[in-house]
Amino acid sequence: MADNRLYIDFHVIQTVPPSCVNRDDTGRPKTAVYGGANRARVSSQAWKHSMREMFKELVDNEKMGYRTKYIKQLIIENMCKLSPNGDKSKYDDAVDEIMKLKYKLNNKDHALFSFENSEKTKVLFFISNVQSIKFAEKVLEDIKRWQEKTTEDKKSKIKDIANVQEYRKILSDNPSIDLALFGRMAADDNDLNVDASAQVAHSISTHAVQNEYDYFTAVDDCSPADNAGAGHLGTMEFNSSTLYRYATVNAADLFKLIGEDTADAVKAFAQAFICSMPTGKQNSYANKTLPDMVYVTVRKDQPVNLCGAFEKPVYSKEGYAELSKEALFGYAQKLYEDYSDPPVCSFVLGHDAVLGAEKVDLSALVEKLHEYIANEVV
Repeated sequence: MADNRLYIDFHVIQTVPPSCVNRDDTGRPKTAVYGGANRARVSSQAWKHSMREMFKELVDNEKMGYRTKYIKQLIIENMCKLSPNGDKSKYDDAVDEIMKLKYKLNNKDHALFSFENSEKTKVLFFISNVQSIKFAEKVLEDIKRWQEKTTEDKKSKIKDIANVQEYRKILSDNPSIDLALFGRMAADDNDLNVDASAQVAHSISTHAVQNEYDYFTAVDDCSPADNAGAGHLGTMEFNSSTLYRYATVNAADLFKLIGEDTADAVKAFAQAFICSMPTGKQNSYANKTLPDMVYVTVRKDQPVNLCGAFEKPVYSKEGYAELSKEALFGYAQKLYEDYSDPPVCSFVLGHDAVLGAEKVDLSALVEKLHEYIANEVV
């Protein structure tokens, strides 16, 4: 990729029935003010979590990662798989020593990991499956070296022969597909940061929304027959909306991180972004829907969020989906005329061919994206 620019933009219009897909700290559906109007909102974090859950069905587990505080146990489990006849207690002690190894960074001492207690690190850490296995392999190698050394020096410890920089390199190399897409922040060590190759916007309703209240009761099945009262009373806040959802993938940056897996990653991202749904209050509302329309563009200049189409809230007494589609494509056409070139190629689902986009179904979309990206990133 000579110009190092290849962006895949995903624009989705999706209607969600009465629901509480994503709650704030008070249990209310999240909202945002945009264009002077109150909108329903679903955070990017909520949707990305649902996408990662769907990745488990779409991507080989070996190419996935873990976001966890239980890294120590993960490493030990891998060591037990690699060397099942070893002493698990020695594995535990060795991993504990190595994860607490110190190194200099900006003239300060830093531990490889900081622990909340003997089993958990203080913060979540995103580690790829390959990184966790290579870390385990390296610990086993260092244990062997240490055991050989202790025959001469009974006071030596494994940390005396372990090279902390080699472990840092393991944690930098071989990122998983989800790690490369969604990134990693290591607050204590910027060298372990991974810039996300994908960006996911907060979803907002294309129209104004006011939350409503559901008054509900629960019956006590074992209450006396002459007791007509409910066993529990409560209220639950909810709303319904037609959402605009947007995400973009920088395929050029993704290729730098995962190479030949880039096309597979984009394909999985497309399926997961289009088909996943956060699970908040799902049992109460059965609110899982699929999009009314998906518009995918491939660009070589810059990613373009089309949320400006809804800065003026859509108003209707007969539904929002169709008017939202019209607003989106009308805004896109004007933007292409005034500011940017049209995308180099584009696809549309759930709508007639428009703005040069090829009309496809979901299966065709993901296969065409896979083929295009595979050819472009070579």
